[in-house]
Amino acid sequence: MEAYDHTVLEKAAAEIVETAKRTGAKVSGPVPLPTRIERYTVLRSPHVDKKSREQFEIRTHKRLIDISEPTSKTVDALDKLAMPAGVFIKIKL
Repeated sequence: MEAYDHTVLEKAAAEIVETAKRTGAKVSGPVPLPTRIERYTVLRSPHVDKKSREQFEIRTHKRLIDISEPTSKTVDALDKLAMPAGVFIKIKL
């Protein structure tokens, strides 16, 4: 799972873990993975003052949830689960 906002990511992870446990699957996680930080430096002035710059950054927070022994009920429940906007989920079987 990935998101720019860690609070939304934590809520989504808790919802997935709760849904998986309710349907009888074994869950380990959420495991926090390293946060990727992208920094962008731009000039403040369009003409001169090369030394005057402004920096922006985007932090991508990541979590790993391992669901072992999923049942068909678990897969259906996770399929129907509505995730909040801004959370990207990648599923590997």
